[in-house]
Amino acid sequence: MYIKRKTVAFIFVVLATIAHHSHAQGTKEDYERAEAVSKLYKDKVFNNPSSFHWLKSEKIWYLNTTREGKEFILVDVPGKKQRPLFDQVRLAKVLSQKSGKKVDAKALPFDHIDFSDDRKSVTFRIDSARWRCNLSSYTCIVEEVMKDKGSDNAYWGNTFDESSNKPVPSADSLWIGFIKNHNVYIRKRNSKEEYQLSYDGAAGNFYSSYMQWSPDSKKLMAYKVTPGEKHMIYFVESSPKEQLQPKLCSREYLKAGDVLPQKQPQLFLVDEKKHVPIDDALFRNQFWIEDIHWTRDSRAFTFEYNERGHQRYRIIEVKAPTGEVNVLVDEQSKTFIDYSGKKYRYDVADGKEIIWASERDGWNHLYLYDGITGKVKNQITKGEWVMRRAVYVNEEKRQIIFEASGIDRDQDPYLTHYCRINFDGSGFTRLTSSNANHSATFSPDYTYFLDQYSRVDLPSVTKLYRTENGAEIMTLQQTDATDLVKAGWKAPEVFSAKGRDGVTDIWGMIIRPSNFDASKKYPVIEMIYAGPHSFFVPKSFSPGYRSLYALAELGFIVVQIDGMGTSWRSKAFHDVCWKNLKDAGFPDRIAWLKAAAQKYPAIDIARVGIFGGSAGGQSAAGAVLFHPEFYKAAVASCGCHDNRMDKMWWNEQWMGYPVGPHYAECSNVVNAYRLKGNLLLIVGELDDNVDPASTMQVADALIKAKKNFELVVVPGMGHSGGGDFGEHKRRDFFVKHLLNVEPPTW
Repeated sequence: MYIKRKTVAFIFVVLATIAHHSHAQGTKEDYERAEAVSKLYKDKVFNNPSSFHWLKSEKIWYLNTTREGKEFILVDVPGKKQRPLFDQVRLAKVLSQKSGKKVDAKALPFDHIDFSDDRKSVTFRIDSARWRCNLSSYTCIVEEVMKDKGSDNAYWGNTFDESSNKPVPSADSLWIGFIKNHNVYIRKRNSKEEYQLSYDGAAGNFYSSYMQWSPDSKKLMAYKVTPGEKHMIYFVESSPKEQLQPKLCSREYLKAGDVLPQKQPQLFLVDEKKHVPIDDALFRNQFWIEDIHWTRDSRAFTFEYNERGHQRYRIIEVKAPTGEVNVLVDEQSKTFIDYSGKKYRYDVADGKEIIWASERDGWNHLYLYDGITGKVKNQITKGEWVMRRAVYVNEEKRQIIFEASGIDRDQDPYLTHYCRINFDGSGFTRLTSSNANHSATFSPDYTYFLDQYSRVDLPSVTKLYRTENGAEIMTLQQTDATDLVKAGWKAPEVFSAKGRDGVTDIWGMIIRPSNFDASKKYPVIEMIYAGPHSFFVPKSFSPGYRSLYALAELGFIVVQIDGMGTSWRSKAFHDVCWKNLKDAGFPDRIAWLKAAAQKYPAIDIARVGIFGGSAGGQSAAGAVLFHPEFYKAAVASCGCHDNRMDKMWWNEQWMGYPVGPHYAECSNVVNAYRLKGNLLLIVGELDDNVDPASTMQVADALIKAKKNFELVVVPGMGHSGGGDFGEHKRRDFFVKHLLNVEPPTW
């Protein structure tokens, strides 16, 4: 058969291009390099301490790591000097003699110490022994051999036992309050004579044993409880270590829409032996009532009421002795109140004023309330940025130190900074300003603060400052990452692009393989976690992210992105997630990836993969269900694939209450028929964070829809990405489906 020369040349170029793209990535050598990353990048960063400990307000100690090993350092703040915290050589010698084991002075077998009150001795733990060493004589003794307490069997989903409290003594120790036959009783401490205060308690509407006396001991708060329902989830542990036969396991686990307990605070007057009923009209349909406490002057008790659905949150006051109910703060939202991430309250002068956080103007800020009338006196912080966390309230100076982000228009809006402001909103002062993510540790009296600042592409610097004026005192450490860079590590690139609206900046980061060649084409893999309870792209320097670097070494460009629907931007930015978790910021993520590919031709936008765990697992699977034209392969680990199947508190926070059709609209189970592309599901059989049945129901729906997919169930494993086995399966899956290369044998 005759073929023209031009045609032969064209076929040769195409074959060469395919070979160049396919066989140069996902090879055995790439796998070996990926496996080596965890060791290659380990222990290559120095002078990057992770925690700092103040000794009163003029000295700090911290553990530093150098090329030679550990060094415990003491900082004399007024003297602006650093010196060894103790003689490590001398201490190592004593420990070697006492323990009979060789102890290296630069590798002391402990990281934390506790000082005695007189600071003359320290205690620390080596294995199961707690040691005490005198720092003058360097005499050391084993103070106690710690016994293994075993695992803590407490589980986050367990129902709170309202009957488990001991009898409660009054502040003046004259009275004891207790529950008997579901009702409230009191008796004098040195008497057997009892007084019944309530008569309306019953098995289905009983009084809790967690009652509270007023500071003047003349009043008692106790609340009645109407129980909710228990919801159990079950698993089969297929391969228990202690027996051949499988075991049935169960957990208490409330899911969206389940019935919750309801509390009714009540007031009792001790001298009159009188029950003052409290009208519950202002706090019905509870998600919870919490933080019940008396004012110090006994004039009232207050509590916080979170209405089911999270669109109303109140601080409620009950006056004594009348039982009059007042609303001090009434927070409302047409979407949701982020009670789990942004709630802040501080009572000034025994509740005469209240500092309260709210997103009512579209950004998270602080407000000052009159604690008597419930009127807003003034907004404290204001602007198109967010108050992240109140650090310290100085009632005497009427000032607040707080964390903020988004203040600087020319910086990543997620970078944390520290500021100070007066209660009336005046005197706004920046304590940090450099283009970095700041983490401050303040002295006990807030005279000084230690600031460690960095970015993912900027190694950490640790400095000491004066709080009053932000004046720099000294530099403690400058991180040395030269060995890490020599090992082949390359810092992630911080990248931003416009989101779905063409206006809002979307931020993320890009990781490239160490042997990156700009002339090649690389598939891109996104690690997704769409929250929405926070943002998730790292902002501080870290030699970590090793699993992402390992994945990149196989021949991929790996990215992380924070799309709309995640937290700590504007309220409107966050509200995108409301009753709409399937959105997961995908329109913003896709726009970001397209912008990145336009800037960097090495990114092959036709081959995009995605993976995530938990809520990220839901989103990863959602990518190939709702956006299969863009995402071609997904690995979903331990996903909460249907929000009706997952834990109540998290899902009702974003999806609302009652459970409506929008839950089904966002369900990966209901939408499984939409699958295009390649999907790998991973789940641990003992996952008690996200019901593993959620993954199995997706698998069932996919089978019924005659869709091809892969499923890995890991015996004995809980909430995870599948461990080392799951990591290996994930790498192979992307190599096969994005590089079109058969992975090498294990």
